[in-house]
Amino acid sequence: MTRVPAQGPSGHQAGHLVLYDGVCRLCNRSVQFVLERDRHAAFQFASLQSATGQAMVARYRRSTEDLTTFYVVANFRTSSARFYAKSDAALFVLHELGWPWKGLLIARMCPRAIRDLAYDVIARTRYRVFGRYDQCVMPRPEFRDRFIDEGRV
Repeated sequence: MTRVPAQGPSGHQAGHLVLYDGVCRLCNRSVQFVLERDRHAAFQFASLQSATGQAMVARYRRSTEDLTTFYVVANFRTSSARFYAKSDAALFVLHELGWPWKGLLIARMCPRAIRDLAYDVIARTRYRVFGRYDQCVMPRPEFRDRFIDEGRV
């Protein structure tokens, strides 16, 4: 995984876009985790159910029907955007959050196929274990500007 410099949404030309399942409780907790630790405001967010999420997934030729995968588009507003999925996306986020989360990058020692298999097991059982919402959750007011509406990509 190549280091992509973090650039925040306010006034910056790039930023990293996290695409997540908006009705999944685990996914929403993960988004809150990132929001609270993203000191440089490098990440923006869109649910996979939104028009923005659907357009980004389609742009990278992934299934718009598959809501079980977590994606990150690094530097999504530039021509050098990079697309990450599953465990690679999670490791990219941890790297960008810095220490101590960056320490979990030791997981890269494990082959991607095994990391993604573990990811898939969690993805298949996440609603049963963590639950789901009836509709996408609204972000807290202090973080609303970090969520992309359909017209803001």
